Amino acid sequence: MESWSPLFISVKTASLSTLITFFLGIIVAWRMGKSKYKAMLDTIFTLPMILPPTVLGFFLLLILGRRGIIGSILNKFDLNIIFSWSATVIASIVVSFPLMYKTARGAMEQIDINIINAARTMGVSELKIFYKIILPLAWPGILAGIGLSFARALGEFGATLMIAGNIPGKTQTIPIAIYFAAEGGDMDLAMKWVFVVFIISLSTMFIMNYLSSYKKKSTLHGGIQ
Repeated sequence: MESWSPLFISVKTASLSTLITFFLGIIVAWRMGKSKYKAMLDTIFTLPMILPPTVLGFFLLLILGRRGIIGSILNKFDLNIIFSWSATVIASIVVSFPLMYKTARGAMEQIDINIINAARTMGVSELKIFYKIILPLAWPGILAGIGLSFARALGEFGATLMIAGNIPGKTQTIPIAIYFAAEGGDMDLAMKWVFVVFIISLSTMFIMNYLSSYKKKSTLHGGIQ
């Protein structure tokens, strides 16, 4: 089963990073509506979308390396993240977070503010407004963000290679396997992995779009009743 290890590593990495990104993205998107530093923070949070992955990987090396801010602290406890599976997860979180954050924020901003204000005048707490009103109404958009984040994490290459390397059975994801297979002249193997990642990404987006459409129809039907 070792030959299929890139598939298992990629799916495991993308699943965990998407789960973490989901919670981070919706919480940050919700809190951003109340921040007076919205413009500055929004720029920082979306910067990974436009920076080359290798640049992100270099910054992560500076932070997580043995001499980095976080890496030096972990080193005191004999812990090392670089060239480990944890590094693949961190790289995936960094590159996919902006997609979850922007999608969730866009969905939340589409909610009629009068509904939220009405709940506030009735004495409903901000936390209850979030999970009783904002989250259900923004859910179709959030689902789309989940799909995009998973697909982005699944296809992450540059940052992962920089901080996790190419260790078969440990950090070798499908994109990395494709690159080294093609570099080694094994085009059949590279094509196999291209087909696998294409099918997974296509299936993920189809399922998320279907669920999002179903949720919209359910909300509309419930509103009419």
